[in-house]
Amino acid sequence: MKSLKVVHMTSVHTPFDPRIFHKECRSLARAGFSVTVIGRDWQEGERDSIQVKSVPGDRSRIGRMTRTVWRVYEEARRQNADVYHFHDPELIPIGLLLRAGGKNVIYDIHEDVPKDVMSKPYLPKWSRFIVSRFVDVLERAACRRFSGLVVVTPSIAKRFTPINRRTVIVHNYPYVGELIRDGENVPWESRRQSVAYVGGISLVRAIREMVYAMSYLPESLPAQLELAGPESKGETNINELKRHPGWSRVKHHGFIDQRSTFRILQNVRAGLVLFHPEPNHFESLPQKMFEYMGAGLPVIASDFPFWRKVLGDSGSGIFVDPRNPQEIAKAIEYVLAHPREAEEMGRRGQAAVQQNFNWDTEAERLIQLYGAIHN
Repeated sequence: MKSLKVVHMTSVHTPFDPRIFHKECRSLARAGFSVTVIGRDWQEGERDSIQVKSVPGDRSRIGRMTRTVWRVYEEARRQNADVYHFHDPELIPIGLLLRAGGKNVIYDIHEDVPKDVMSKPYLPKWSRFIVSRFVDVLERAACRRFSGLVVVTPSIAKRFTPINRRTVIVHNYPYVGELIRDGENVPWESRRQSVAYVGGISLVRAIREMVYAMSYLPESLPAQLELAGPESKGETNINELKRHPGWSRVKHHGFIDQRSTFRILQNVRAGLVLFHPEPNHFESLPQKMFEYMGAGLPVIASDFPFWRKVLGDSGSGIFVDPRNPQEIAKAIEYVLAHPREAEEMGRRGQAAVQQNFNWDTEAERLIQLYGAIHN
């Protein structure tokens, strides 16, 4: 099994995506597999024993879903791998082509795609239900043919387990050792009077409400919101938010690498994960939630029943209405004004990640799936 050649493919995700590259590809390489990852507009070479291959990307969504996808397919065929593992719904057609050619193909399902379609801003509202149903039918039909499916949550697994018996849940939990390295634990009293949001900056992830919330904090409280992540093009206007009074308390780091992101988390006092109540969000398990916990931070989170169940047992979260800036501000003020309680919440969350919500067991499931497919 260790001699297998594996190719991971994406036409959407950024270079060295945390799940694709840092977790799955690195885990497979460490297990002895020969691993290549194909993406668009990457710098080619070798990193962490993984071969990185790049294809030219297209700026338009239609171009990406056609020309870029075909270029990924051509490079994938040149690799002549034993197992192909793809990460984007738009790659389903080339996954089926590779499968028809006798190759083992795994579809890694990061989102509940039909539910995700229901909140796409570029689709007219009247069309979303129709498109969602269409996507659901096509995705189910295709997934019957793939060698295996990797999903990120139990709710997604319920959709596909009756269709494909090799459906495996591989949660997007963090590497604990990379979140907090020896000698990098910053004492609570030395941390900045800041809270952080890391990840895609968009309206459905409450960027507007987070910025507005900062304007409701007392002037006597030296609080700051630290943002790190890419802006969703065509959806979020940072320049508009910069004109709001709350922006005076925002530090915008832009898109930064994973190591720099972790350094931010090690120096703030809470993490925000405030997804709007969209269909695809209610039973999601955002990676950032567990990164905050792993970094020893209390989490200020959307008040979803599923999230309350996950975080409530650890006692590491404060739950708010993500559409209410004043409620968000009260939670931020509480965390910053009660450092002992906040630190204790962070410790409980970190212990939960170390015991239950970490990548080690997830990597084992992924490798076991590859073994089952090969045998």
